[in-house]
Amino acid sequence: MKIKGLRWWVVTLIALATIINYIDRQSLSVLWPAVVEDLFPDKSALERKQIYANISVVFVFAYAFGQAIFGKIFDWVGTRIGFVLSIGVWSLATIAHAFAQGILSFSIFRAILGVAEAGNWPGATKGNAEWFPIKERALAQGVFNSGAAIGGIVSIPLIAFLTVYFSWQMVFVIVGVMGFLWLIPWLVLVKAPPAMHSWITEEERDYILTGQKRQQTPEQASQPEEEEYNPTTAELLSRKQSWGVIIASAAIDPIWWLFVFWIPIYLNEVYGMDVQSIGLYGWVPYVGAMFGAWFGGLLAQNRLKAGWSADKTRKLTITLGCFIMLPSLLAMANPGAPVTAVLIMAVILFGFQTAIGNVQTLPSDLFGKSAVGTLAGFSGMAAKLGAVGLTSLVPYLTADGNYTPAFVIGASLAITAAAAVWILIPTIEPLKKPLKKTE
Repeated sequence: MKIKGLRWWVVTLIALATIINYIDRQSLSVLWPAVVEDLFPDKSALERKQIYANISVVFVFAYAFGQAIFGKIFDWVGTRIGFVLSIGVWSLATIAHAFAQGILSFSIFRAILGVAEAGNWPGATKGNAEWFPIKERALAQGVFNSGAAIGGIVSIPLIAFLTVYFSWQMVFVIVGVMGFLWLIPWLVLVKAPPAMHSWITEEERDYILTGQKRQQTPEQASQPEEEEYNPTTAELLSRKQSWGVIIASAAIDPIWWLFVFWIPIYLNEVYGMDVQSIGLYGWVPYVGAMFGAWFGGLLAQNRLKAGWSADKTRKLTITLGCFIMLPSLLAMANPGAPVTAVLIMAVILFGFQTAIGNVQTLPSDLFGKSAVGTLAGFSGMAAKLGAVGLTSLVPYLTADGNYTPAFVIGASLAITAAAAVWILIPTIEPLKKPLKKTE
């Protein structure tokens, strides 16, 4: 049996995993009003907000270290088994939320969820490097990144619908089971990498493998072909280009989490919305994120097909995304009506997704396949530590209900992300092993 366009089936499954990933993580924020009434009935509104913030910080901390852990795991066991471990554990952790009885048990289950869910991103980056030629990688990255936005769009109405018929405990169980159902097509379809897969057509196999070779000048082509550079972890961290990826990730990612965690609370505090109103408005920013993921991928693919270098293409797209976010974040200081506010948020998340897909593609632009997951893991860990920092600050920055300081910090982070790429990665191209010094 041969399947045409097998690589697109693979990336679609990864995008579906990303949707499930976001439904699982968003479940707590949507179910939180029911949870607090059941488990924390005597707490004040401020205390409940602080409990939610603390549990969220635990999740992001665990997520940060999970990115580094699963980056190495995916490099060790491969994409197929790596995803089985990641989604299997996070699905169990989601189901376990149904048995939480307080802050400690919720924190433990959120920590396990965070570590396991983090594997989705280095796994997706590694799968992208395996299954796609260089010119299509940004588009593939955009496809599975759009899964995060789609997950954000569907999770609120889906979980709200489930609460009509089920308790909050049962909703966690139902959502967790979705991950186990995903494993069935994944194990059947992704049974080998493209070079050895029996269901891939010869044309697609050649297209993928040939397209993974870097374009060379006539002078480079006349030289002996060099092996991919797959450095040790110490060598990888000694390169300034690696730190360009890590710092850019650490700067840009907190912008996303600022909205993921705080959109409902912002709409409640600033506009006095109840849960039903938040449900009507809260999904709108994720529509901008979805279109941004597609736009960033298509723009990069278009420029690469037009003959642009990876260096010029990545820097254009990342810089464009950051500068879309910059004025929009500043505009959130006084957005006016709630409709205007969520539309501005949609523009911000459009810019974020335009940039982030190309930031996440950088590890495969710089290193060989055996090091991609490691750098993706470290940059993901840095990104989540940055998110921890901003998430921890938000309650203090917004103590009087004014969110302007948080948005100003977000604008400065957008500038930092673009600067890190331009300054620390002078040319986005495959790195070579340093020559040993002779005596």
